[in-house]
Amino acid sequence: MSSIVCHPILNTQNGIATDAKIKKQRPPPLVVSRPRDLIQEACEKLVISDQHLRRIMQLMEKSMEQGLATATKGVAVKMLPTYVDSVPNGTEKGDFLALDLGGTNFRVLHIKLEGKETKMTGKIFRVPESIMRGTGEALFDHIADCMAKFMEENNLKDGTKLPLGFTFSFPCQQDGLTKGKLVTWTKGFKASGVEGADVVTLLREACQRRNDIDIDVVALLNDTVGTLMACAFQENTCQIGVIVGTGTNACYMERLDRIPKMAGYVDEHGVTPEEMIINTEWGAFGDDGTLDFLRTPWDDAVDRESINPGQHLYEKMISGMYMGEVARVVLEDLARQGLLFGGHCDAISVPHCFPTKFVSEIDSDLLEDDDRTFQKTYQILEDIGVETVSANDCANVAYVCSLVSTRAAHLTAAGIAMLLNRMNKKHVTVGVDGSVYRFHPTYPKLLDEKIDELIVGDIEYQLMLSEDGSGRGAALVAAVATRLKEEKLAALGKK
Repeated sequence: MSSIVCHPILNTQNGIATDAKIKKQRPPPLVVSRPRDLIQEACEKLVISDQHLRRIMQLMEKSMEQGLATATKGVAVKMLPTYVDSVPNGTEKGDFLALDLGGTNFRVLHIKLEGKETKMTGKIFRVPESIMRGTGEALFDHIADCMAKFMEENNLKDGTKLPLGFTFSFPCQQDGLTKGKLVTWTKGFKASGVEGADVVTLLREACQRRNDIDIDVVALLNDTVGTLMACAFQENTCQIGVIVGTGTNACYMERLDRIPKMAGYVDEHGVTPEEMIINTEWGAFGDDGTLDFLRTPWDDAVDRESINPGQHLYEKMISGMYMGEVARVVLEDLARQGLLFGGHCDAISVPHCFPTKFVSEIDSDLLEDDDRTFQKTYQILEDIGVETVSANDCANVAYVCSLVSTRAAHLTAAGIAMLLNRMNKKHVTVGVDGSVYRFHPTYPKLLDEKIDELIVGDIEYQLMLSEDGSGRGAALVAAVATRLKEEKLAALGKK
């Protein structure tokens, strides 16, 4: 496959690098001079062969099968049932609400569906820190108060009871489409009395305490499922949802007969669905040591200094929260070896001084800078305090960034290709969202090309950018749940 990488070109005078050349292919092994060889040799650990990618696919599928077979204790990849067993078919219509709680801001949305058309209005509300760290009752009272204000402003209070989809982007153990217990708070939330409690029940009780809003919570979901559903509304063949942003996760439609831990499952209407969307939680792949053969000392360093050492190791090689820090640790190592910045490493040694947006901007330099001036790269390195920057330093920094981002794209491609091969359906749309996929200049192309190389047989697929999975997707899950309920009740009535 082709990828955009940059590697140093050296003159032979004193073995010092003086210029750089951009190539649109991976560099061949270099044998010209010792400094160049050392940079190439060090960075080779970031290049993953197709053989290793296929091994990752095998290991990931094995980990997922372990998660599908048993309860979540003791398995790395949890494979959580979502109880969502259908995607939109185009017949959904009506008014739906969505509540999207995933951080210090939350959204309330009203979506009107008519065929393939949607009309959406929404409002963002803030969760004050005092409420984030107060009681659970106060938190859900605040949410209900904001919902009431939104419904008042949009003349929704006096109408029909509206179905609501609730996107709750915190670790949650679901026992049904409308039953989910918070496992642990993250993202700075510490509201008491919520961990271990059913968050849907807490929301319903808060609304009932008010007596002025009437809602029907018909679905609880996470943002990955929302991503799949938002794309499936536009393209019915969407069967996989992937997020590559601050973190990474994937969900996909799995046959129920391949989910041993769901054996004997029937829904509230006595129906056993053929399929169900599984939330993989694949960010934790490798937490059991499965990825140790591939991880580098740089990955170990990033993991040690993270807030959750030893956890979410696959995610730490891919996602936006960590990509920039992996690049920084590599650059620091090269500087300490005297191969970058004249051996000066103080500035680049500051943790988190090199965010993932710098990786994207420097990779953009490779695409846009035909004259090899590396203007953006120079500016970034100067801004973080690197004092001695040569043109060749910029070329080498760009080279490292391209390898780190290419590795991330290829690791994600291995996961998606494994799911496509496992599902073995003729044509599948993959819904993708997240800041890395949206904003990195080469990531979508690298991802697409590598998936194409790793799938087997005559599978056809397409990648589709998801629009507002946590908002629009939540309303669509509510719409599908409402349609299925009506269909199942009608079928039971005919018996």
